[in-house]
Amino acid sequence: MKANKFLALAAASILVALTAACSNKKNQNVVKVGILHSLTGAMAKSEEGLANAEKMAISEINAKGGVLGKQIQIVQLDGQSDPAVFKKQARKMFEEDKVATIFGCWTSASRKEVLSVVESPDIYGLLWYPLQYEGMEASPNIMYTGSAPNQQVAPGVEFCFDNFGKRMYLVGSDYIFPRTANKIAKAHLNYLGGVVVGEEYKPLDADNFRDVIQDIVAKKPDVIINTINGASNKAFFIQLREAGVTPKDIPVMSFSVSEREAVYIGPQFVEGHLATWCYFQTIASFQNKTFVQRYKELYGQDRIIGDPMEAAYIAVQLWALACEKAGSFDTEKVRIAAKGLSYDAPEGIVKIDGENQHLQKRVRIGRINSKGLIDEVWESPSAIKPDPYLSTYIWAKGL
Repeated sequence: MKANKFLALAAASILVALTAACSNKKNQNVVKVGILHSLTGAMAKSEEGLANAEKMAISEINAKGGVLGKQIQIVQLDGQSDPAVFKKQARKMFEEDKVATIFGCWTSASRKEVLSVVESPDIYGLLWYPLQYEGMEASPNIMYTGSAPNQQVAPGVEFCFDNFGKRMYLVGSDYIFPRTANKIAKAHLNYLGGVVVGEEYKPLDADNFRDVIQDIVAKKPDVIINTINGASNKAFFIQLREAGVTPKDIPVMSFSVSEREAVYIGPQFVEGHLATWCYFQTIASFQNKTFVQRYKELYGQDRIIGDPMEAAYIAVQLWALACEKAGSFDTEKVRIAAKGLSYDAPEGIVKIDGENQHLQKRVRIGRINSKGLIDEVWESPSAIKPDPYLSTYIWAKGL
């Protein structure tokens, strides 16, 4: 009996050891990455597309053999449109799931919370952030693949001043990006000789803008600068049209309405209004046509692609290139290797600026058409060097 018991225990021990060895071998063949976006709440409609684009990039990389011989394994969590939840989920991803990096966030409030995690000495991680944002930040623990303020807010305001007039009304969601972006817009407009005739903010989940629109109608600005984010844009544009305001009367320049949001709002409510981005789905390059085709094959022929989605896609591609160049998944080695990297993206050639970890990229201004797509009406003659602190602009001193 004792001998049989001993043999049984020995067999069990061998089985456990073999299982552990197989598990370790399996784990050695993968590298985990985090995808952290809002799948629920006010930002879910906008962020779903970013997660899809990141997954598509990962599937393409895996199909080509992965990164450093390892397949990328996705750990996806829901930020729930709540900055505090983003912070909690980011820490879980690094501490428990052992991800090599995180791709994620939309709002600046969520980015700021994740920033506190990736910058903490016990984590020292890397976040790839794909959104246009207000600037005034350049963390060594974040790679910024969206637009800096001199690649969106500044050219957008100047275009409006040159083409529509000097009287502008600012409306936005009540959080970091809109308030800072509008602070930048006011400084720039003051320098140009323009004037702000109104400035209003609503909660991120607001669905009633009638008081703001009434004020807009009364003050008759030449153009509206819109920094509303997420689903609230639908209420704003519908109520604007209900009030009889059309693009011919008062055009709206949006900094957070891409093609995806335009279709969600309803093209009939946004047709003729404008947006400033670095990417439009209508770009006629081979790289973009291939990118759009792949996305539609994966997620449906009716799907629409906007700038933040493309920036999310290229974030994954740049991370993989940086890892290969570094020969490692180590945060510091990858961060250093990423400096100066170029990538032929759907929007054109982009380059990671070694000074601030933002992208050098072209700026585009477009008009929304009847399908919700955006037709380009202006493009910068060359890629614009990112300047998150607007340090090279006279009018921005003191911001």
